[in-house]
Amino acid sequence: MLQVSYIRENREQVLERLAVKNFKQPELVDEIIQLDEKRRQTQNLSDSVAAEANAAAKKIGELMRSGKKEEAEGLKANTGKWKEDIKTYTEQLAAVEDELYQKLVLLPNLPHSSVPKGLTPEENEVVLENGTIPELPAGALPHWELAAKYGLIDFELGVKITGAGFPVYKGKGAKLQRALINFFLDEAEKAGYSEVMVPLLVNEASGFGTGQLPDKEGQMYHVGIDNLYLIPTAEVPVTNLYRDVILKADELPVKNCGYTPCFRREAGSYGAHVRGLNRLHQFDKIEIVQIVNPEESYKAHEDMSAHVQSLLQKLGLPYRVLRLCGGDMGFAAALTHDMETWSAAQQRWLEVSSVSNFETFQSTRLKLRFRNAEGKTQLAHTLNGSALALPRIVATLLENNQTENGIKIPEALVPYTKFEWID
Repeated sequence: MLQVSYIRENREQVLERLAVKNFKQPELVDEIIQLDEKRRQTQNLSDSVAAEANAAAKKIGELMRSGKKEEAEGLKANTGKWKEDIKTYTEQLAAVEDELYQKLVLLPNLPHSSVPKGLTPEENEVVLENGTIPELPAGALPHWELAAKYGLIDFELGVKITGAGFPVYKGKGAKLQRALINFFLDEAEKAGYSEVMVPLLVNEASGFGTGQLPDKEGQMYHVGIDNLYLIPTAEVPVTNLYRDVILKADELPVKNCGYTPCFRREAGSYGAHVRGLNRLHQFDKIEIVQIVNPEESYKAHEDMSAHVQSLLQKLGLPYRVLRLCGGDMGFAAALTHDMETWSAAQQRWLEVSSVSNFETFQSTRLKLRFRNAEGKTQLAHTLNGSALALPRIVATLLENNQTENGIKIPEALVPYTKFEWID
């Protein structure tokens, strides 16, 4: 959530950056500024009446002590009006603060100055490409056919048990899944992240704190009877570990990682590009989260991006890094790098990670602060990234490594799978 003082003092810049994000309600900025002015005026009036009442109460005491009872009683006659005025201003203040809050939560985060303009994924900026695009032999199969051929994943059984988008992993497919989870967690630990195990259900406050609510409630599974949400990513519970926390300067950076299943409704996602593992309702993911001093956040963002790239390099997967344009960025992000791997059988790029810097957008909502070197509290910066999401990694591993004799397991994974081939 943006801070009112920043919006008030930087109106033109706020409007300019919101335009980069293709925000459709720029009039909200002036409405917020006007409501903030009304809030401050109401607060001043309330404070003025309270000060007058306090001064009168002190004067009444002095008059009573000096025996000037009649004069004191005259002042007391105004007490009821002061109380009524303060009550009225308090009610007005609560109403305007609520209206101000309801408008503030509708503003997305401002994009970083490096974010390119654009509306669609096609306008994202390619930062770099790495690796060689594999050339597959004639008759190469997409991953969903490979999964059926080698008995790795049963999509139909998942439909029977739950519905589309809930696959069942079997045999070496299940072992490959578990191997990737352990490999990613071990690599995160080597990079200085501490593993945490967190709940898969969160309350409204947690969803609000990281920006999923009220922006993405339509994409989250809601347990209505308990008013809880299945997590769309471990980012939500892992970041909320520090809601309402004041950290010490020497505790930064906080670096946590966590493995969880993730649940997304993916409403409105149809067509050939969602086939197989390309888009699921339930999938496994390792998330990395950092809480840092604002001065270090963009270096942390680069480090997180480099960590994700190192995983793709160790798996031998060709990939590219995109800087998302304003129109393709998430509601809460100030800067996002997407990592995509090349699907050789499908002949297209598949997103496997997003690394985002939220600056103070989440920490404002979370009231997540740290005490700086001067002993003053200030908002921390938060970042998160997928390291990595498994479905499309599995898809590209199967497709890119298929041979006439089976599917070759990347060398880095063999200590985890305990097998070199799927055949």
